[in-house]
Amino acid sequence: MMDKQRKRLTPHVTNETNQLRKVVLGLPHALGTPPTLEETYDAKSYQAVLRGDYPTEQAVVREMEGFLAILQRHGVEVYRPEPIAGCNQIFARDVSFVIDEHLFVAHMIPDRRREVDAFASIYDLFEPSSVLHLPAEVRVEGGDVILYDDILFVGCCEPGAFGQFKTTRTNDRAVDFFREFFPHKRVVPVPLYKHDQDPLRGVLHLDCAFQPVGQGFAVFYPEGVASREARGIIGEVFGQDKLLTITAEEAVEMHTNFFSLSPEVVCVEAGAECLQRYLREVAGMTVEEVPYSEISKQGGLLRCSTCPLERA
Repeated sequence: MMDKQRKRLTPHVTNETNQLRKVVLGLPHALGTPPTLEETYDAKSYQAVLRGDYPTEQAVVREMEGFLAILQRHGVEVYRPEPIAGCNQIFARDVSFVIDEHLFVAHMIPDRRREVDAFASIYDLFEPSSVLHLPAEVRVEGGDVILYDDILFVGCCEPGAFGQFKTTRTNDRAVDFFREFFPHKRVVPVPLYKHDQDPLRGVLHLDCAFQPVGQGFAVFYPEGVASREARGIIGEVFGQDKLLTITAEEAVEMHTNFFSLSPEVVCVEAGAECLQRYLREVAGMTVEEVPYSEISKQGGLLRCSTCPLERA
């Protein structure tokens, strides 16, 4: 009886920067044992294991709790997935993502499919018609989906590369699917260079190479994009005067993977000093500095940790 009377939520996200109301934040607990080199599925994790400095659970918990405190201080309603013992659940973005009024459930790589089950209580908050499970042939993770109102940027891989690397998470069928599902949007495929072991030679997700911020600004790593056409479209949409180009070293530290709370406020990794200065002095934004360098060793940062459910 209570379930029938409960008012269901409505997902609503049209871009990366509108005022954040509701968000899912991943979980830092019960990570399990560090992976072996063979068990890693992104280049940053591979390098961390190789160096012997893969992050501890204690460090990850500390960083994510700091991020949670900032979200709550800004009045954001935060949801968490159900915990799964021995499962890394930090990167909520890849499990699900909202486009307009639709909450999509990603078709995850086998190593991460248990994470979808942990979102069951979150999916139950919404009308079933709002929660859409992607077909098996449509491979996409939320890190490859960037919203800019009527433009949808979709990170993918070079032709013929899907399946050749663990870091190929989004295929051409996903681009076709979004074009069919959102005929009113301009869907822009952004092919990315891929590599499983060297983060200087490949990009895991689109949000590790590009993301809008503030009011009409964007941060971009063009050397990570394997298409002159896609690079040109991004430059055309934002204009060179509002497009901050970052270096390969900054891209490896994922300085594009910040997280906007509104057009005026953005959360940025504490070590990204050049980016912080640009956002404050050029974009005129308030920057919340978030220590997240340990989590970054696992191949994701602030945007990766979140799944926005509602923006104003």
